[in-house]
Amino acid sequence: MREAPIGVFDSGVGGLSVLAEIQQLLPNESLLYVADCGHIPYGEKTPEFIRQRCSVMAGFFREQGAKALVLACNTATVAGVADLRRDYPDWPIVGMEPAVKPAAAATRSGVVGVLATTGTLQSAKFAALLDRFATDVRVITQPCPGLVELIESGDLHSDTLRALLKSYVDPLLANGCDTIILGCTHYPFLKPMLKSMIPADISLIDTGAAVARQLQRLLAERDLLAEGPNRSVRFWTSADLQSFKNVLPLLGQTANDVQNFGL
Repeated sequence: MREAPIGVFDSGVGGLSVLAEIQQLLPNESLLYVADCGHIPYGEKTPEFIRQRCSVMAGFFREQGAKALVLACNTATVAGVADLRRDYPDWPIVGMEPAVKPAAAATRSGVVGVLATTGTLQSAKFAALLDRFATDVRVITQPCPGLVELIESGDLHSDTLRALLKSYVDPLLANGCDTIILGCTHYPFLKPMLKSMIPADISLIDTGAAVARQLQRLLAERDLLAEGPNRSVRFWTSADLQSFKNVLPLLGQTANDVQNFGL
């Protein structure tokens, strides 16, 4: 079981930011990644639909012999992680959530901004995070429609992207935010552009590294950490195969083993 792969999925390519953190922390692990691009964005879908997709992904990774599952998507975690943990109590399952706790600890001005999808910001789980960790800070939430779709197309640099991102960031700066949560796994790919439009003393916080650390802890507890340097990565996408292959190198991955995901 130690040499079995780890399953990772997202509604699209955003989870590749989490995959990269896992690769960095756990370089011996073999990874399976499904980009459910045919159903993106999850943030605009019903919770019932997202739970159904989570169930499909879990079943697929079980068939592939995965020793653990990572939901590299805030929206999927909100909707589906509880059901998956109930259905697979023996399986290490790691989800995502916006980094409200570390942001609340990091802020100096007492004002924290959140860039996220509409689905994440409207969820009961996000409201519970605010109630638990943000009682002493002011949180400014900013839904960001359109960003995911641009990143999915491989656009990380265009004037269109910059204008859209600026329209979402400016209100946070105007309200005095000194810490900004990247509440979607797609958004870490925008860090270079974000850093060019915000003051240097503003912190950008995402949870990819924390997810990798949690995965490491769970695998270590079960004596499931891979021992040898046999790392491989296999990709699937539920949308156009060539488009996905074209985007992978732009987001730091090689496109050697990519297949259609027909479920």
